[in-house]
Formats: sequence, structure tokens, C-alpha cells
Amino acid sequence: MEGGAAAGSVSFGVVEGDASQPDSLVLHAMAGHPFGQPQLTGESYRMQDVRLLTPMLPNKIVAVGRNYAAHAAELGNAVPDVPLTFFKPSTAVIGPTESIAYPPFSSDVQHEAELAVVIGRMCREVPLERVPEVIFGYTCANDVTARDVQQREGQWARAKGFDTSCPLGPWIETELDPADLAITCTVNGDLRQAGRTSLMVRSIAELVVHISEAMTLLPGDVILTGTPAGVGPINVGDEVAVSVEGIGTLTNKVISRG
Repeated sequence: MEGGAAAGSVSFGVVEGDASQPDSLVLHAMAGHPFGQPQLTGESYRMQDVRLLTPMLPNKIVAVGRNYAAHAAELGNAVPDVPLTFFKPSTAVIGPTESIAYPPFSSDVQHEAELAVVIGRMCREVPLERVPEVIFGYTCANDVTARDVQQREGQWARAKGFDTSCPLGPWIETELDPADLAITCTVNGDLRQAGRTSLMVRSIAELVVHISEAMTLLPGDVILTGTPAGVGPINVGDEVAVSVEGIGTLTNKVISRG
């Protein structure tokens, strides 16, 4: 599913076709939001005739740090005893093809390719066996991080919450087994990250249980599940592409904040 714009209008829609053949993709416009029983308007558009927006503007983004052992090790960190969680604000979210604006208070901004979980219903204290009932689908994410600020300040609010630091997209895949998916990140076509979701320290179900013990999750909320090893710097002019097997590719350029 996707948020998109055509002829000046904005709506959710259902994408149909083969993502590996972009010319085959068609977006069927939806009336209202996608939660519950989606209703189509009967209007359809070729994908090349619409501009994709972020597939969801979440109330909150709950991110998980150091959920891949190799990534924790590459930054000199141990895997925590319990999931390490932090927030990214909704103002950090951008969609596919939108630009990551390099913050002026950092000189070391880095990419972090991730699988994102989209919550589909209000929930709290979710039992492990019922986690699939509260997940709407999955999308690609880039947990863009000002690494020098993260290390200097200790608290991660500015380092990971600055405007444009949470690209999401290109759409939400609602029929996907997330247990063992390839995750990659390229910068200007060069492979930087290559991992698999099967290498997560804690599973998606465990993360949902842990997070929902503390807070109510709302439809459209996003959980970022951690990044594989290989994080590295991005610079103004770079094109960053995050791909997740079974979903697609999220591409964003880096610009100077004007």
C-alpha cells in the first residue's frame, strides 16, 4: 500500500504488479485510510504518472539499536541485555525520492538500512503469539544518523531525530514473511551493507512484545528493527538506496540543508 499524489490530490492506494518490472505497476486509489476494510474509489493510475509519498506518517517511530551483533561490534559496542530503544519524531519522515538534508551541526552523517514494521491496530501488552495480528505490513527504512553527534551528546534525540533522518518506502508490503530477508544499502551504486533479517538478535515478535509492554502502539506507528553491519558516511550529492527482499528499493539523494 502507498500514499501517492496525482493531479494535485493525495490518497492512499493499492499497488498491483511486479516490482521488478516498474512499467507493470498500477496504483488503485483508495477512499480514506488503509486500516480496517479498505475501499477503492475505482480510479487507477500508472505508477509513472504519480509521485509516491511516504507510505505512512506515523504518530511515533520506535527504533531499536544494536539488534545485529556485527553492527554493534563494528562500532565497538556490546549487544545489550534488553532491546535498546529510542524515538525518531514524525517530522523526521520523508518518502521515496525526497532528499535527505545534511544537518549543519554534523560532519559525519551515516546510512543505516533497516526493515520497518508498520502497526495495523491499537495495541498494548501484546502476547508473543498474537503479534502477527497487530502488524499491518513492512517497508524499507533508513535510520540516518549523525554519528559524531550521537557519540558527543550521548542522548540520541538530535543525532537520529533531525528533519529528513527517517526515509520510509517505497510502499508497505502486507503479505511478507520477515524471518529471513536480504537487506542491502548502496551509495552511488556501491554496496555498503548486506545482511539478513535472520541475523537479528531479537525477532520482530520479541520487539513488539517488549515495546508494547511500555506504550500503546497506534495504527501506522513504525518500529525500526535495527541495521546490519556496514554503516558508513554519506555526503552531499550522494544517492542512497535501501533494498529489502520482497519489498523493493527506497532511494534518496543527499542535499545540503538550505
